[in-house]
Amino acid sequence: MSETYPPLADYALIGDCHTAALVSSSGSVDWMCAPRFDSGSCFGRLLDWEGGGHCEVAPLDGRSEPSRRYVDDTLVLETVFKADDREAALVDCLVGPPAGDRSDERRLLLRLVEGRRGAVRLRVDVAPRFDYGQIEPWIRHHEGGVYSATGGDDALLVWSEAGLEPVDDGSRLRGEMTIRPGERLRLLVTYQRPEEIDAGAWEVPEPTELDRRLEETVEWWREWAERLRAGGTDDDALRSALVLKALAYEPTGAITAAATTSLPIAPNGARNWDYRYSWIRDSVLASRSLAELGCEREADAFRRFIERCAAGKAEDLRIVYGIGGERRMEEREVTDLEGWRGHGPVRVGNEAASQTQLDACGQLVDQSWRWHQRGHPPDDDYWRFLVTLVDSAIERWRRPDAGIWEWRGEAKHFVHSKALCWAAADRGLRLAEECGLEAPVRRWREARDEIRAAIESEGYDAERGVFVQAFGVRDLDAAVLRLPMVGFLDFRDERMMRTADAVMDELTDESGLLRRYRVDDGLPGPDAAFLPCSFWLAEVLARQGRDEVARRVFDRAVGAGSDLGLFSEEYDADAGEPVGNFPQAMTHLSHIAAVLALDESSPGSKRRERLPGSQAGSPETKEHRKELADV
Repeated sequence: MSETYPPLADYALIGDCHTAALVSSSGSVDWMCAPRFDSGSCFGRLLDWEGGGHCEVAPLDGRSEPSRRYVDDTLVLETVFKADDREAALVDCLVGPPAGDRSDERRLLLRLVEGRRGAVRLRVDVAPRFDYGQIEPWIRHHEGGVYSATGGDDALLVWSEAGLEPVDDGSRLRGEMTIRPGERLRLLVTYQRPEEIDAGAWEVPEPTELDRRLEETVEWWREWAERLRAGGTDDDALRSALVLKALAYEPTGAITAAATTSLPIAPNGARNWDYRYSWIRDSVLASRSLAELGCEREADAFRRFIERCAAGKAEDLRIVYGIGGERRMEEREVTDLEGWRGHGPVRVGNEAASQTQLDACGQLVDQSWRWHQRGHPPDDDYWRFLVTLVDSAIERWRRPDAGIWEWRGEAKHFVHSKALCWAAADRGLRLAEECGLEAPVRRWREARDEIRAAIESEGYDAERGVFVQAFGVRDLDAAVLRLPMVGFLDFRDERMMRTADAVMDELTDESGLLRRYRVDDGLPGPDAAFLPCSFWLAEVLARQGRDEVARRVFDRAVGAGSDLGLFSEEYDADAGEPVGNFPQAMTHLSHIAAVLALDESSPGSKRRERLPGSQAGSPETKEHRKELADV
């Protein structure tokens, strides 16, 4: 059965800033949750080929060679099927622009086939399976060729010009149609509530209206991309920016870590996680990447989301939230699904929500500092919240934690976590000083200096001259590449130069990509190369002036992406394919940061000085540069 599942790189992402769908190169929607990213799946063949459900539009001859692309600067997908003298194009989108009201749950999946050459015989196969494949739908026929599929409190409306008919005991819909040059076939799948269907509170737009909605969706994505183009964003960064935008939940501003759950990193099932939630760390870095490309609205929306979720108090802060602000995400297994290629279990929820991860406070204070540098100082209410974040970081920095990698083994004194506690104090001090805000400055300054001293002594291997994973160990960790990114030291500090070299030498695997670490993390089975780490290394090397090696590292990481420029979480060198949840926000935001670093470091770059609030322009970095110049 495992050979039936295509590789993850075979899938394209479409989205509407409420949910997302993955479309295979063969024309099948194999993953879609509705009405939100974290809802139960209605098409889930990605996690169970036989029972998960799908929505397929494909040629019947079986000999067509598909090619695909995104339409211009959009997330509207075009798949072209060619065979001999016959050709047809399938265009897929989740209809936009996104609604800002979370009560608007009607998600519209529009699939349109256009004949181009010859006569192409097509098959349409719609097999909804609700609640992660556990509910086969009740399918009913309505006037106008419309069908409804109902299961529990979920329902879909399905309409197509392909002449659909119920099959397989009425649990799915199938139809066939021949399409010729200039003709169009449309398939519309709309998420509804069952009570709306029972009340007849629905309508299917006319074909010309559907064509107009497609054009509006293309135009909305183009207009959003043009804002980035106007700020100098090039092709390399634009695709990742579009992915991050698609993963943002419009009603609240939350940024989803990935569109999927339970795509395995290793075949033993120990590393299958649900990433359809909003992690503070990932979201802060994603909003920062978007802000540096000029998308301040998205960055501010997430800032406000976190402020609401934490209720203005650090003691109420969690490391991850549901995209609607939910705090409860109990982890459970869906035993009815076999998992991708049979590698279960399928998990819903994530118990990492209950972990202690000390970097969260520092991420948020650092974000506010960068937001201030863009001309947006904190108001009095938000400053009171920031004060509680700084105090919490100072109070807890001596404790071990689960760290950036959500360690499921014994907690450690991770250097990265300590550095973010330092950043909370440092950025809090700078905000207080520059904005004239009231704060316990002396206490914060003493704590900042104490944390720095601890990191430079206990988190530093003086014999090798490198920063290590955690206090009291000699193991390396790619997370320390982020030390200059939070202003703890300059990129060209000799210690950082040596650390980058050591990480590159010791953590690069046979594929040329970087692993996170090479120590037991408390989970069985191997860990593959973690793609964001390679982009971090490329950024660090570029900012150290080592452009040639930075470019090699960057190109190798880009090569681990799909033909559409989509990145997973990790890359399996043995199998030669991406693994883990897909596409992954952390990888795409790290890709953007590396693109900017390489562009700014290249001779004759036209990109302006780093935007206010960026790593290279922070006061801490300027101070270190002056120190280096004095030396």
